Amino acid sequence: MRALLVEDDEMIGASLMHALDRAGWSVDWVRDGLLAHSALADGGYTCVLLDLGLPKQDGTEVLRRARSRGDATPVLVLTARDGLDDRIQTLDLGADDYLLKPFALRELLARMRAVVRRRDGAAHSVIGTAALQLDLTTRDVLANGVREALTAREFALLHALLERPGAILSREQLEDRIYGWGDEVTSNAIDVLIHGMRRKLGAEAIRNVRGLGWRVAPA
Repeated sequence: MRALLVEDDEMIGASLMHALDRAGWSVDWVRDGLLAHSALADGGYTCVLLDLGLPKQDGTEVLRRARSRGDATPVLVLTARDGLDDRIQTLDLGADDYLLKPFALRELLARMRAVVRRRDGAAHSVIGTAALQLDLTTRDVLANGVREALTAREFALLHALLERPGAILSREQLEDRIYGWGDEVTSNAIDVLIHGMRRKLGAEAIRNVRGLGWRVAPA
């Protein structure tokens, strides 16, 4: 899955980039509010980690502008501002959660999973269909009763497809959800990824819709 990290502190940003990469996230990192606004406008993010005290444009303004244009990407605020008014204002502007610095990485990852679950309309950590279920906590997939481990990119691809089973996602949409700015993406990268997934899950698990993209069966 792909996250946008908005953090101007070099030490905190580098530490989070390393930790999230190890946890299987593809992360784009920007260091000021204007760059955050541009990155969000491009879209493709599963969630946003947003600091409030940013140069050029405050994090609250980044959040306000995103919500005003209808961007529903989950936003988890990471900040040292611990005042009650700051928390209330940020949540009322549309933040999905609010985590005070310093924080434990395990809690951050759990809160990221929680905001993504809520966006997907899931009350627990498993999404999918009767035949294909994805565990957001363990990052395993249960396909026709058989549990399989997934790589980070396999997980991101399947998560994108299972958000709305039956919906067709194009190559460009899948690339946006899986790969970050620094990743090299070959022309057949999605095809190779899906071929590997079909070998694990069965030929009918992910279906090609000629000329349009890929989908999973809705039931």
